[in-house]
Amino acid sequence: MSRNSKGYNNENDNDKKSPFDDSFQFETDTVDLDDKDLFEEMVIDNDDETTDVEARVGSSTQQDNNPRVRTRRDRTKGRKFNSKRTMNAVKETMKETVDEFKDVYYTDKSDTFETQNRENEYRSIYFNLPLPDEMLDEDDMPILKYPRNKIRTTKYTALMFLPKNIMLQFNNFANIYFLILCILGAFQIFGVSNPGLAAVPLIVIVILTSLKDAFEDSRRALIDMQVNNTKTYILEGVENENVPYDHVSLWRKFKKANTKLLIRFLNYLNETFTASGKEARKERHLKEKQLKRMGKALPRTSLDSFGEGRFSGEYLRPSLDARTIDENLFSQNVNAKFVDFSMPIRDDCKFKKNYWKNVKVGDIIRIHNNDEVPADVAIISSSDEDGVCCIENKNLDGETNLKIRQALKCSSSIRTSRDITRTKFWIESEGPHANLYTYQGNLKWIDPEDKQLKNESITINNTLLRGCTLRNTKWAMGIVLFTGDDTKIMLNSGVTSTKKSRISKELNLSVLINFVVLFFLCLIAGIVNGVYYKKKPSSRDFFEFGTVAGSPALNGFVSFWVALILYQSLVPISLYISIEIIKTCQAIFIYLDVLLYYDKIDYPCTAKSWNISDDLGQVEYIFSDKTGTLTQNVMEFKKCTVNGVSYGRAYTEALTGLRKRQGIDVEEEASVERAAIKVDREIMIEELQSMADNSQFYPDEITFVSKNYVRDMKGANGATQQKCCEHFMLAVALCHTALIEHNEVEPTKLEIKAQSPDEAALVTTARDLGFNFVGKTKTGYIVEVLGIQKEFEILNVLEFNSTRKRMSCIIKIPQGEGQEPKALLLCKGADSVIYSRLSHKAGVNDTNVLENTAQHLEQYATEGLRTLCLAQKEISWSDYLAWNEKYNVAASSLANREDELEEVYDTIEQDLVLLGGTAIEDKLQDGVPESIAMLGQAGIKLWVLTGDKVETAINIGFSCNVLNNEMELLVLKSEGEDVKEYGSTPHEVVSNLIVEYLQSRFGMSGSEEELKHAKDDHSLPTGEFAIIIDGEALKSALSDEELRRKFLLLCKNCKAVLCCRVSPAQKAAVVKMVKNGLDVMTLAIGDGSNDVAMIQSADVGIGIAGEEGRQAVMCSDFAIGQFRFLTRLLLVHGRWSYKRLAEMVPQFFFKNVIFTLALFWNGVHNDFDGSYLFEFTYLTFYNLAFTSVPVIILGIFDQDVSAKISMAVPQLYISGILRKDWNQYRFMWYMLDGIYQSVISYFFPYLVYRPNNIVTQNGLGLDHRFYVGVPVTGICVIAANIYILMEQRRWDWFSCLFIFLSIIVYIGWTGIWSSSLNSYEFFKSGARVFGTPSFWAVLIIGIFFCLIPRFFCDCLQKLLYPNDVDIVREMWQQGQFDKYPEDYDPTDPNASKVDKSYHYDQLNPFNEDNANISHESLIVEEYPLHDISPMGKEEDVMAHGGSSSNSEDIHMRTGNLRTSMQGNRLSLDLPGVTRATSLLSK
Repeated sequence: MSRNSKGYNNENDNDKKSPFDDSFQFETDTVDLDDKDLFEEMVIDNDDETTDVEARVGSSTQQDNNPRVRTRRDRTKGRKFNSKRTMNAVKETMKETVDEFKDVYYTDKSDTFETQNRENEYRSIYFNLPLPDEMLDEDDMPILKYPRNKIRTTKYTALMFLPKNIMLQFNNFANIYFLILCILGAFQIFGVSNPGLAAVPLIVIVILTSLKDAFEDSRRALIDMQVNNTKTYILEGVENENVPYDHVSLWRKFKKANTKLLIRFLNYLNETFTASGKEARKERHLKEKQLKRMGKALPRTSLDSFGEGRFSGEYLRPSLDARTIDENLFSQNVNAKFVDFSMPIRDDCKFKKNYWKNVKVGDIIRIHNNDEVPADVAIISSSDEDGVCCIENKNLDGETNLKIRQALKCSSSIRTSRDITRTKFWIESEGPHANLYTYQGNLKWIDPEDKQLKNESITINNTLLRGCTLRNTKWAMGIVLFTGDDTKIMLNSGVTSTKKSRISKELNLSVLINFVVLFFLCLIAGIVNGVYYKKKPSSRDFFEFGTVAGSPALNGFVSFWVALILYQSLVPISLYISIEIIKTCQAIFIYLDVLLYYDKIDYPCTAKSWNISDDLGQVEYIFSDKTGTLTQNVMEFKKCTVNGVSYGRAYTEALTGLRKRQGIDVEEEASVERAAIKVDREIMIEELQSMADNSQFYPDEITFVSKNYVRDMKGANGATQQKCCEHFMLAVALCHTALIEHNEVEPTKLEIKAQSPDEAALVTTARDLGFNFVGKTKTGYIVEVLGIQKEFEILNVLEFNSTRKRMSCIIKIPQGEGQEPKALLLCKGADSVIYSRLSHKAGVNDTNVLENTAQHLEQYATEGLRTLCLAQKEISWSDYLAWNEKYNVAASSLANREDELEEVYDTIEQDLVLLGGTAIEDKLQDGVPESIAMLGQAGIKLWVLTGDKVETAINIGFSCNVLNNEMELLVLKSEGEDVKEYGSTPHEVVSNLIVEYLQSRFGMSGSEEELKHAKDDHSLPTGEFAIIIDGEALKSALSDEELRRKFLLLCKNCKAVLCCRVSPAQKAAVVKMVKNGLDVMTLAIGDGSNDVAMIQSADVGIGIAGEEGRQAVMCSDFAIGQFRFLTRLLLVHGRWSYKRLAEMVPQFFFKNVIFTLALFWNGVHNDFDGSYLFEFTYLTFYNLAFTSVPVIILGIFDQDVSAKISMAVPQLYISGILRKDWNQYRFMWYMLDGIYQSVISYFFPYLVYRPNNIVTQNGLGLDHRFYVGVPVTGICVIAANIYILMEQRRWDWFSCLFIFLSIIVYIGWTGIWSSSLNSYEFFKSGARVFGTPSFWAVLIIGIFFCLIPRFFCDCLQKLLYPNDVDIVREMWQQGQFDKYPEDYDPTDPNASKVDKSYHYDQLNPFNEDNANISHESLIVEEYPLHDISPMGKEEDVMAHGGSSSNSEDIHMRTGNLRTSMQGNRLSLDLPGVTRATSLLSK
C-alpha cells in the first residue's frame, strides 16, 4: 500500500504511534501514478500485506508460471519506446544537465540541521522479490529514484569546468564591466586605437584564474575517482528490482565519453613528458608482450589512469561459497526459518568484484577485513558465529577505537551466496537523515514453514555506515539501504563552496564607490561636451568634417562612453591579477615555512585555497574538534585508588596549566618531578620482573608508575591491601569487551583492540601488572594471572551507552564439587553513577574508604584525568537464573528493546561494593595548551565542538586550558531531575535555562538591540563562565531564530563553550550561527570526515593530516600536521598576509586615482572631447611597468615586525580582529589623498608650460599635449612609487631596487620610444622635455608637494598617537627582542625556552586586571588516602616509606591545593566534574 504525508489518520491515536510499530495503521488511498510525491513516504500495511506478499513470494515453480511475478527484465523484453517515453528520457537528460550548473548559485545544501532530516521519506527495499504494482510506473520501472553511489565533492566536472568557471568569474561585476569596455573598444567611434591590446588584461586574468581553480579542484577530483573506483564484492545473479535496469541517460553517456577521452589525454601527457610516466609506459609495454606470448587477453581497469588506487578487496583467497551445504546445521538453528530450503541452489549467483560507484540500493555486498564500507548497509551476517563484527569509525567521528555491531538474528547463520539467494525478504526503512547515532527499520519475511509474516527490528547497532572500516572480522554481509548523497556521511558533508576572503568581498564596495565616481566623471564629460557642441564658431567648422553624432544630445551620449573608456583605469583591472599573484606567493611562503613542517609524517603546511590567506589574519572564533585535533586519542593510565589508598605518580598537562596559573615555575617543577618519576619507574620495572613471569610484559609501554602498588601486591602493606590490589587489577582485566590481535611485525605480541581508548588503557595496565588478558573463548576470557593462565566464564555483558554511563559483566564462579556456583557482577562506570548504586547496608562499604576514594577522584579530576570507578556484587545462582530469564525476554523484544534492557540492567546493578577508581590521561598533542594560551592572548576565542561524551570533553577542556577552576560551568541540557522545574518539553527546558543564565549572570534579555551591540564588541568575555551543552539541547537551542539569538548572546559572553555529542551537521550549524549572527571571521579545524561540514561552513577551514584519515584535509582550505602549527599560521603568516593586502589594495587604487584624474583635469581645457593627455603607451605601461611591480612587492614581502616578534607578542594580532588595517574609512582617506596629488601632478606642469610656452634649444615649443603629459606622468609615477616606499614597513635592497627600476623604466621608455618614428607625434619628445631645466624643477617640486602632507601626518601619528606595532618596532630597534631566536616558537616542545623579561599586556585593548596569584607548592609524590583524611595515621605513612615530617608537609600542601580547586562551580549536575561532596551525598 502507498501513503504520503497526507495519508495519516489524524482523528485517532494512530498519530502517537511509531510508523515502525506493527499496530500502526495507514489510510488506504487510491494510487495516482501521476502524483510526483507518490511513495515519498511509504510502508507496507500489515493488515493485507501477508496475502499480497504470499502471492509474490510463492514457490519457485509458481514464479516461473505466474506473469504477475516475472522480473522486470522479462516484463520489459520486446518493449518499444513511444513518444511519451522518449520525452521523459529527454526531460531527465535535460534535468541532469541543468543540475550541473546548480552550484554556481547554490553552493550550500542547507543552512540548518533540520533541512537535512528526511527520515519521514520511508522506503521499502525488496530482495529476491518483485516490486508491488503500486511501486511501479506505467513502464514497469520503479517510481522511487535513489541517488547513485558515485560521489562528487568537486565544484566542477571535466566537461562543465569551462562554462561553469566562466559563469562564476563573471558573477564578479568588475569582470563584466571590463568585458563591456572591451566590446565598446572594438567600435572605432569610441576612439580606442588598439582594441586587441586593451582586451589582453581581461583575457589574462580569466585564464590565470581558471588555471588556479582547475588546479585546486583537480586534487579533489582525483580523490573522488579513487574512492568511486574502489572495489568491493557485490552479489551478482539476483536481479535488483529496486532500481531502474541499466538506466544510463544520454547526458551521462556523453560525460563518460568525454571523461574517457580526457583520461587518455592526461595519461598520454604523463607518459610522454614525465620520467615516472615513461617508466610506467615501458613496464606496460613489457607486460603486454608477456601476455601476448602467453596467449592471454590484456586485462583492463578504469584505474589504470591513476597510477594507484585504493583496492579494498584485493585478496588472493578462495571463494567463501562452499560446494555443499550442511542443512542439518540450519535445521538445528532457530534462525534457519529465514532460509527457504525448498528453493533451488543457484550456481550462477556469486560475489564478484565491482566498483563502489556501481553499488545500488538493494544490493547484497560483502565487506572483507580492513575494507571500508561503500554504502549504508544493514548487516545480514558476519564471519563470527554470533553475527558480531567490529568496525572503526575514524572517518565518521575521528576515533580509532573499535565499535561492536551485530548482525540481524534471523539471518546471522547465512554464510555463502547460495544461502542468501534462497531467501526472500524486504526492509521497511526510514528515510535518510544526518543523525549518525540513530536508525529505525524493520526486516520482514514470510516463514517458509508456517507461512506467517515475521519481523525483526533494525537499529543503528545492526548497520554499517559508509566510511567506517571493518576490523578483526574476516567478512560481513549486508544489504544496501542508502547510497551516495543519501548516506549519513555525505549528508553530514557540506557542498564544496567557493570561498572569498573578507577583503575581496569588501573590495566590491570600494569598486562600487569608484564606479559611482567614474559615472559622475563621465556624466560631467558628456554634459560639457554636449554643451560645447552648440558653441559657435568652433574649430570643427573649419578643420573637421563634422562629428559622428549629429546633435548635441547624441554627441554628449557618445562622449559619455568615450570618457568611460578614457577613465576606465579608475577601476583597475590589473588589481585583480595583482591580488592573485600576491596570494599565490603567500601560499608558497606558507608551504615553504620549515617551522610549519611536521617531520613525523613528512607533511608541510599546504594551502589548498590560495585566495583566502588574508582571512587568516582576522580570525576571531576558532571551532575545534577534540579527538585527533586537540588530543592524540592516546589514553594513558596514570593513577588509581584501591581500598582507600592512592597510587601513581604523574605530572599531567592539566596540572601544569593549573600550576602556571598559580604563578609557579612549572618548568623547574616539572623537571624535578619527572626525574623522580623516572627513578620510580625503574624500581617498579625491576620489582615487576622479579614478581612473576609475564609473557606480555613490555617495559617501554608502561604508563602507570607506582612502586608502592607493586610492593603492596607483594604484601608490604598487609595481606588485606595485597588482596585488594590483586582483586582490583583482576577486575580490570575481566570487565571489558576488548579483543586480542597479533602484531603484524612481532607475531608473539598481542595487541589489545577495544571499543574505546580508555578501555584499552585499563586492560593494558592490568597486563603490565601481571593480569594479562590473552584471548577469548566461546564462553569467556583467558587471563594470565601472575604467570598462571586461567579461564573465566562470562555469563553476560551489560554494554555501555551514553545514557547508562557504565558497563558490567557477570562472571561464573565455580564452587566446590556438588555446590551451587555463584555469579560475580563487575561494574565500571562514571564515579557519580557507581556511587549512586553502592550498597548502604552496614558493614558492606567502609565509610573511610568511600570518603578517601571520593577525595582522590576529585584530585584526579582537578589534574585533568578521566576518572572511573569499579565495583562488584556477588549474586546467588538462583537469583542470577531468575534475572537471566528476564534478560532473555528483554533481549528478544522487538519493540522498545533498549528501554526494556535498561530496566533489567538496573535491577541487578544495585547494592554494589566499591573496589576503587582509576584515572586516565587523554594525551594532548604537543604544544596544545601553549597554543590555546597564545591564541587567547591574541584575542581569539576557542570553542570545542565534539561528538565525544560530556565528561571526556570537560577533562580535555581542563587539560588544554580551555577551562579553569575559577570558571562556573553553565550547563544546558534538555532532561534530568534537576531541570524538571524549567519545563515539560526539552525545548521549553533549554529555552528557560538560556533565559535564566542571560538574566542572572549577565543582566541581558537576548534582544535584537543587544545582538546589534554585540556585533561591534570584539573584546574578550570578562566573566568566569563556560557553557557546556550536549547535542539534544543544542538541537533545541538552534530550532528557532529567537532562541538561537539568545543562545548566541549567552555563548558570546562566556569564556569557553563546549558542545558535546554533536553531529557533524550540528557543528556546521553552530559555525554558521556565529559567522552570520556576529559578522565575525570564523575558523574551523578538524581531522576526520565528521568535521568536513564544519570546515566548509567556516570562513577558513583547517584540516589536520593526522592518523584519522585525510578526508578533512581534502576538503579544507589549509592542511597542517598538528594543532600547534595553527598558532604560527595565524599569528605570523595570517597577520602578514592581512596587513600586506590591507596596504596594497588602497595603494593600488591610490596610484590609479592620481593618473586618471589628471586626465580629467585636462578635460577642463579641451571641453572633454576625449583626447588623450598622455601618449597611448603611457596608458598601457603605467599599470604594467611604471607602478605595478613596487605595489606587488609590497604585498608579497612587507613585514611590520619579524616572525619571532609576532610569536613573542601575540597581542599584535588584535588589529586584524578589530579590522583596523582595512576598512572603507581608510580607503576613502587614500582616495582623497589621490585626488589631492592628481591636482598637484596636473596643474603644476600646466602652470609652468601654459603661461611661459617654454621653447627648447632648437626653437620648437613644448605646448603639445603629449609633451605636457611627460612631466605629469613623471610626477604621478615617482610620487606613487615613493609613496609606497613611505608606507612600506620593511625597507630592503630588493624592494628599493624595484622602485628605482620602475622610475628608470619610465625615463628610459620615454627616451627610447620617442626616438622611434613609430611614435609619430611623440617623436623626439624625450630629448626636448628632458633637456629643459623646467622639467626637472617641476618634477622635483611636484613630487615634494605630493608627499609632504602624508609624510607630516605619518610623523605626527607616530610621535603623538603611536599604535601597538609602532611601540613594538621601537622596542625591536632598541634590541629588546635580541634574545629571541629567529625560529622562536613557544608551542614547540623541543625548542629552547626564553625568559621573558618584558610584559606586553598593555598592548592588549582587551586586557583585564591580573587576578591574585597563588604561590603554593605542589604535591609531587604519592601518598596514602588517610593522609588527607582527618582520621589519617602516621603509621600508615611510614608503611610506605614516608616520614612524619614529610606526612605533615604533604597534608598541608594537599589542603592548600584543594582549597584552590573549590572555585569551580556547576550550575546543574553534570558528569565529568568530580566533587567529593557530591559523590558522598549519593
